[in-house]
Amino acid sequence: MERVDYQKLTIRELLTSYDSKELNITPWYQRRSVWTRPQKAYLINTLLENKPVPTLYIRHYLDIETEKSIKEVVDGQQRIRSILEYRAGEFNARHPAHKTRVKYDGLSRTERTDFLLTSLSVGYLIGADDTDVIEIFGRLNSVAKTLNAEEKRCAKYSGEVKQFSLRVASKHVELWRSLGIFTATDISRMTEVEFVSELARNMKNGLSAHSSRALDYFYRDFDEEFTEQNEFEDRMEKVFSKIAEMNPSAIKDTIFSRIPPFFSLFVVLDSISADIGKSNLEASLYGIDRSFNSGIPITERSKEDADFYIACTSTTQGIKSRTIRDAYLRSKLGIG
Repeated sequence: MERVDYQKLTIRELLTSYDSKELNITPWYQRRSVWTRPQKAYLINTLLENKPVPTLYIRHYLDIETEKSIKEVVDGQQRIRSILEYRAGEFNARHPAHKTRVKYDGLSRTERTDFLLTSLSVGYLIGADDTDVIEIFGRLNSVAKTLNAEEKRCAKYSGEVKQFSLRVASKHVELWRSLGIFTATDISRMTEVEFVSELARNMKNGLSAHSSRALDYFYRDFDEEFTEQNEFEDRMEKVFSKIAEMNPSAIKDTIFSRIPPFFSLFVVLDSISADIGKSNLEASLYGIDRSFNSGIPITERSKEDADFYIACTSTTQGIKSRTIRDAYLRSKLGIG
């Protein structure tokens, strides 16, 4: 192979190449179309929001017999198929200017123009023979790291729950980090996205134990339609606002900077209708932390305090621990 030329290609130019049969998206080594509708819609949503997508790799050569320039997709077939099918009106996708998913024909003239003029990054493989292509194809489709449960979930599902969880989690990156809830490494491995999806699952089903399998089913069952997402997002934003109003040390310097207690606090704050004043909430959290870190042996604490301590330090994601923390926080916050 001589080289790789990286260039920008608009969606309009991509479509023109395909329509003129200069772009072959199904060379012999490519797999069949395997993306689900939610995965396709997620790709289109990413483009409509002007977010970056991975580079396409295309072998570019001249067919001497026909003297035509031929472009053969090495990596990016599923993405290109999604663009072609969206343009053909085969599915709808979320657009930031529309409240509901919209098909291509439902976009305004300006929105369609913006979509067609969106630039894609393309790496043209110049002088690549079949051996080069197969090696490159294998390298591009290999996985360099072991994925955790949430990364696997988000690789498998690209629909409504994933988009909801990513949207809510990403809006609060500064809060996660400033309060010490999630580290930069946690965020890079999508731990905060899993946290948001777990909150949503508990909002929908009621307080329940953390279960990787249950989250898998949640993503699967609501991949196509997640009708409560606007309601759940509004509820979450109210809690985030309440937390942001407080002195950061009420979370950052207390046990509530740990994920299990913070999860329980979030659930409790979401469930109450009466407003808890900022000062009262801060005082309660500081008081809970002082009791938790008092140094008094567990055997000498009240049953309520001892149970809460254990629920925060062992098997923290089980339903028993979550139920104990929930009842304790309600008691200390005076909401029963």
